[in-house]
Amino acid sequence: MLIDSHAHLVSLENLDEVLKRAKDNKIEKIVSISSDIPSTEATISLAEKNDYIFATTGVHPHSADQTNDQVLKGLDHYAKHEKVVAIGETGLDYFYMNSDKEIQINSFTEHIRLGKKHNLPIIIHVREADEDMQKILKTEPAAETPGVIHCFTGNYETAVKYLDLGYYISFSGIVTFKRSEELREAAKNIPSDKILIETDSPYLAPVPHRGKPNEPSFVKHVAETVAEVRGVPFEELAEITKANTERLFKI
Repeated sequence: MLIDSHAHLVSLENLDEVLKRAKDNKIEKIVSISSDIPSTEATISLAEKNDYIFATTGVHPHSADQTNDQVLKGLDHYAKHEKVVAIGETGLDYFYMNSDKEIQINSFTEHIRLGKKHNLPIIIHVREADEDMQKILKTEPAAETPGVIHCFTGNYETAVKYLDLGYYISFSGIVTFKRSEELREAAKNIPSDKILIETDSPYLAPVPHRGKPNEPSFVKHVAETVAEVRGVPFEELAEITKANTERLFKI
């Protein structure tokens, strides 16, 4: 059995069919990710109707300029919900720079504080911002804010810096791409108790589904690739990542 540790379910079309395919492919649990208040509300509603779906609450760094007092009160409110298992996705994205750096940093810091307050892990998006990200995580002690670097795209050296701070590393369909040799090398060497797998649906569909909308059933292809580079049976990798996801999110 597998767990998709990061999927934006409310962004998927034909969701009933998608969830059926997930069940048919032995996807046991799905952590459905929020990007703002409206998606938080929709995700919680979905999780309430399906016992194997779990929700998060957060504002994506692309929308960091939305993180005002009213939004923070909303996140604080939803973080108390029994089906909410994490804060996020949050973080820093200096590639698209949809919000200024300082705005992103302030939003991210507020999310960390929410994680501490509610004893919830944080789901971190980081793109071309590793230096600032690591500075913040050192300032806000990682032991008090456990979490995961989702959709990791760096090399092993970068991964080690996050591992040393206590964070999990999650691999998406990018690990199956032809030119992702450095990423596969990282996946090969990550400690077994710190590795997760995800789809980031509907984005980043893995080989052999590149170019199509991604969905949770495709997480098996991520698992197959990671198992192959680590030299372990698929079933062992599935069990390891399932246990890690359940431990991090307490599900």
